Amino acid sequence: MPLAFAADQKGILPDHMIEALAEQGAILPAYDFVPDQVQPASLDLRLGEVAYRVRASFLPGPRTTVAERIDGLKLHEIALGDGAVLETGCVYIVPLIESLALPDTVAAAANPKSSTGRLDVFTRVIADETQGFDRIRKGYHGPLYAEISPRTFPVLAREGSRLSQIRFRHGNALLDPEGLRALHERERLVDDDEADVSEGIAVSVDLSGLGPDGFVGYRAKRHTGLIDIERRGGYDVADFWEPMRPRKDHSLVLDPDEFYILASKEAVQVPPDYAAEMVPFDPLVGEFRVHYAGFFDPGFGYAGAGGRGARAVLEVRSREVPFILEHGQIVGRLVYERMLERPTSLYGERIGSNYQAQGLKLSKHFRT
Repeated sequence: MPLAFAADQKGILPDHMIEALAEQGAILPAYDFVPDQVQPASLDLRLGEVAYRVRASFLPGPRTTVAERIDGLKLHEIALGDGAVLETGCVYIVPLIESLALPDTVAAAANPKSSTGRLDVFTRVIADETQGFDRIRKGYHGPLYAEISPRTFPVLAREGSRLSQIRFRHGNALLDPEGLRALHERERLVDDDEADVSEGIAVSVDLSGLGPDGFVGYRAKRHTGLIDIERRGGYDVADFWEPMRPRKDHSLVLDPDEFYILASKEAVQVPPDYAAEMVPFDPLVGEFRVHYAGFFDPGFGYAGAGGRGARAVLEVRSREVPFILEHGQIVGRLVYERMLERPTSLYGERIGSNYQAQGLKLSKHFRT
């Protein structure tokens, strides 16, 4: 039966509704979905068969398609069928296997997958005639493209590789401060009695040291070897990362153009009937960027799905000037939205989730 929504139904579409969208032709994959491609509150997007190296990043703008812009900006084409190396410092545009024919009341938003962000692979989704990245308007009919720019490590990608994910929403279901406080009182969203939940759960950085080794984080090494996007547990941490121990004053100087993996001071959870997203604490603080991969699925850190609260892993990159981070400094906010219905499977529950109950954790590509 086709999906139909009442005007007052607002929320993120869960896994079984995403599958229903595909069945009724609102999601148009060139090939059938693969196992685990549909997540509790999102769909993984797959790279197509060719990548275009372009001179610069772009947005098509109104009345222009991405394909038209590629024709004017491409330097060369790269076949991805057998795998190809995407070099650091270059910008690539890849048509995705999935395209959309959304209902007039359904919009979508995209984000890098967690493992993509933790490799410092800058990835955004573009649609035709759009003026913003990672946002797809209601009723959009057309192709999707991934903009990919590896920043630190060269990566090996191939047709079918999944670097981005997309959420579908009907209406605005973002919790206001009163609703968020009420949810926190019922579910204890964060393990902090003094938590700031006014405009989203305040997320701060932990620079005191975590885990048995007492590391505060990892700094990426330069001039490393290649990382195969599909290779799980295939690389030694020491070949790619420099672990960092806490300073006496629990601060960290971010060097310009260096990439860091840090963790939040707070352990957070996402109840089954909600989804969350990390957003900037203050867009006016432009000295550093935190968290490329912002989606948190229902069940993340949730006790009923095998979690006990989970730290948010922070992908941090300083900009033009050195910047000092202090222990407990707020770096982002976790905002919550209602689901239209509870997902069939929660994050960490029978779906092979990589980061349930996590602390300070690198991507799944590295041996622990």
